[in-house]
Amino acid sequence: MADSLIQSHSDNRLLTALPSATLAQMGGDLRQISMAQGVVIYQPGDAVDDVYFPQTGLISLLIVTRDGGSIETSTVGREGALGLQCGLGPRRSFTRATTQIGGRFSAIRAERFERIALGDAPLRAMIARYTEVLWAEAQQVAACNAAHDAASRLARWLLQCADRTGSDKLALTQDFLAQMLNVRRTTVTLLAQALQRKGLIKYSRGQIAVLSRAGLEQQACECHHVLHHDKLPQTIGVKL
Repeated sequence: MADSLIQSHSDNRLLTALPSATLAQMGGDLRQISMAQGVVIYQPGDAVDDVYFPQTGLISLLIVTRDGGSIETSTVGREGALGLQCGLGPRRSFTRATTQIGGRFSAIRAERFERIALGDAPLRAMIARYTEVLWAEAQQVAACNAAHDAASRLARWLLQCADRTGSDKLALTQDFLAQMLNVRRTTVTLLAQALQRKGLIKYSRGQIAVLSRAGLEQQACECHHVLHHDKLPQTIGVKL
């Protein structure tokens, strides 16, 4: 049964890294769902009632400001999960969680996940380590937003999206890009046009294709190297 579960949910690296006995406990409680771009999964203060493991989609975690604006602090893709901390007990969301890129997700009810985690030491250890990774990433992104220009942040962000969805074709509108980068839509237009002229991406009608990863890496700020290559992924035993 564990082998069939691994096959059904094999695009998420956290799930495939779990012991087979842990996956067997999840059994039929782990379900597959599809979500479109822009779906709000949790608002700040909402009870975390499901755990989501992205297979092909991407989730943004956003801090919501008093004037209604939002700033992205981290993303969750195929390397991780949303709501994993509820395995340690009931939790509420500190951020707005929304689907940045639509796709397939595996999900399990929080109550069931908590019951499994209470009797499973390896799962509890993974929860603790992954929570630390998200915290470290949030700090890095905060520093990136404060210190780096929009052009280098856009290159870093596109590479991160491609890494965490497993695809170089990204369904992203200019309005959504502007929201994620906290810049004006006109700024995103100019930046995307500049990357396209250099042959690094192709942008058309809400679709961005990464044409040159090496070229984007040269344009990206140092945060891409930290988030992708350094010690964050090794903390939980998977490569982002």
